[in-house]
Amino acid sequence: MEQDYSKFTAEDWKNYKPDEYKADTDDKAGKQSAIVEIRAGQGGDEAGLFARDLYRMYSRYGQTKGWREKVLDSNNTSVGGYKEIIFELDGPGAFDELQNEGGVHRVQRIPKTEKQGRVHTSTATVAVLLKPKKTEFIINPADLRIDTYRSSGAGGQYVNKTESAIRITHIPTNTVVTCQTERNQQQNKETAMSILGARILQKQEEDNLSSLSAERRDQIGWAKRSEKIRTYNYPQNRITDHRINKSWHNLESIVDGNLEPIVKAFKQKPA
Repeated sequence: MEQDYSKFTAEDWKNYKPDEYKADTDDKAGKQSAIVEIRAGQGGDEAGLFARDLYRMYSRYGQTKGWREKVLDSNNTSVGGYKEIIFELDGPGAFDELQNEGGVHRVQRIPKTEKQGRVHTSTATVAVLLKPKKTEFIINPADLRIDTYRSSGAGGQYVNKTESAIRITHIPTNTVVTCQTERNQQQNKETAMSILGARILQKQEEDNLSSLSAERRDQIGWAKRSEKIRTYNYPQNRITDHRINKSWHNLESIVDGNLEPIVKAFKQKPA
């Protein structure tokens, strides 16, 4: 029987353990780490709140699968949303199940601050990167420029008085990664290197795919991150994925972590 995660309390999520957790975590061959990046798009404060909702959706889905989660970096808005959040989900099948989430997500709903009851449209972008293993991907230290600076935001006097934040630039690709989540400079550097490795690997794969014909790219399901992939329509209680032209009418349940119907739909998609 499918659980209704929309009724879970904070304490329920804290104590939740999926039935298949032991079997899955023993499957070392299937263990993967996915780095998920969510950024608010168009829509101002509402876009930041939508980014927060997407983070909660993936985080709670990860809990139902028994995946470990670590927030790598985040940038909050003044109303409790996220301008950006980057986090890692580690466990069997993590990347395989979330790899189709990359793209532009669009939400249509009435913001809490809207006094006239008008429906607003906002967007957030999602990128799902496979975290490469250290033995699979080596970055030449000579290709890096590493800068330190003082962390900003919450953290008290300690954060403001030490240059614990890290900015790493991969010179050949001009890829820039920052991290200030940890108070320790070395930990921030390790986190930033993990994100950098995933982004460079993703860029290499995209460059390889872009050299293929348009027909071949369509066959393997390649899509640019700028593509609008899904709409969350709250007034109609409907989620529509535009790539497979399929809709679901249990929006609240899915956003509360029951992402399984969408994941299954992509697994069943004809090759």
